[in-house]
Amino acid sequence: MKRLLVVVIGLVFAMPLMAEEVDRTLDAAPDGKIDVSNIAGTITLIGWSRNQVEVTGTLGRNVKELVFERDGDKVTIQVKIPRKGGRGTDAELTIRVPENSSLDVSGVSADISVESVRGVQRLQTVSGDVETESFDNDVSAESVSGDVDVEGNKSDTETNIRTVSGDVTLAGGAGVVRAGSVSGGVVIDDGTFSRAHLGTVNGDVIFRAGLRKDGRFLAETVNGDVDVEFAGDVAAKIEVETFNGRIRNCFGPEPERTSKYTPGLELSFTAGSGTGRVEISTMNGDVNLCKK
Repeated sequence: MKRLLVVVIGLVFAMPLMAEEVDRTLDAAPDGKIDVSNIAGTITLIGWSRNQVEVTGTLGRNVKELVFERDGDKVTIQVKIPRKGGRGTDAELTIRVPENSSLDVSGVSADISVESVRGVQRLQTVSGDVETESFDNDVSAESVSGDVDVEGNKSDTETNIRTVSGDVTLAGGAGVVRAGSVSGGVVIDDGTFSRAHLGTVNGDVIFRAGLRKDGRFLAETVNGDVDVEFAGDVAAKIEVETFNGRIRNCFGPEPERTSKYTPGLELSFTAGSGTGRVEISTMNGDVNLCKK
């Protein structure tokens, strides 16, 4: 009997330490701003047709408070934890928002995932992956240690994506893209761009998309290859340079040695009307330049 009593008392005192389920809703503006902050866990945002914000998920046993409030057109969702931090401070959140909302989302040790949200997006985390879709508005997505993936719909936008340790991918984008990684690759696949600025320190750059007639394209690596396959005709002045690597050109002249004393190569020519500009450089890597 005493043993049973001890077990029951132990369960009673343990209950407050368990994860807390969340299911809360607020009315919201159809095109308002959603501000989300979560230190650890996951943040999933889904656009829907209702003028409401719904938060569901679980809070770790040591989460201090979930702030969920509206001030005018702005809805704030913030996971507060004790100053000392510690275990049990993670939160797994699924947030449904009006589809035309703009987003300002931040995490520390948290993955961020966004789908069907059409407004401006500013997404950043320290340790975690970022995945999102872009529609008719600009997207900025950053991670320090994690991959960043953006799926576009070929509408003209400005997309800024970068990570320190991880890969960066944009598929189906258009307009302006700036993408970079310190230790990881950059892949731009499909779409048509007026501006593209791509760079890595240790990683490859791959560009398989179109460049508009007056477009500007810049790709730089320190230790990595640059593979460019332009979709359609190219109308640009093209300059390519490698310090220690080969240049393969599918639609123009052969590269030349920069000096008889160094292994560097350079390539300079004009394609089509030459109204655009293409600049590619790498320290230690090969360059493949083609069109399809």
